[in-house]
Amino acid sequence: MSITTHVLDVARGRPAGGMGVLLSVRSGEGWRELARASTDADGRARFDGAGPLEVAAYRLRFETGDWFRGTGLTGFWPHVEIAFEVENPGEHHHVPLLLSPYGYSTYRGS
Repeated sequence: MSITTHVLDVARGRPAGGMGVLLSVRSGEGWRELARASTDADGRARFDGAGPLEVAAYRLRFETGDWFRGTGLTGFWPHVEIAFEVENPGEHHHVPLLLSPYGYSTYRGS
């Protein structure tokens, strides 16, 4: 199916548009890049070009440091990486990021 994300700037109460996000899959002892995207004005990003999902570990790397600098904010996180496992490739996997300059949270969305 697919992997999507949504980044919300909880410090300012709005979507985090224009953030770079990298999708990778676990490959041997490392990670193999599948696709890159940027969040849109609503803070959402899709990875349609990543190909079909398989049973594997995946990782989203959010370029939060670049995004903070671009918005004029100072943040503690140069990047945020969220690793997760896909057990049913036929399901949609939505992985949101709730972000502030000094904290973040995530969950499996729908």
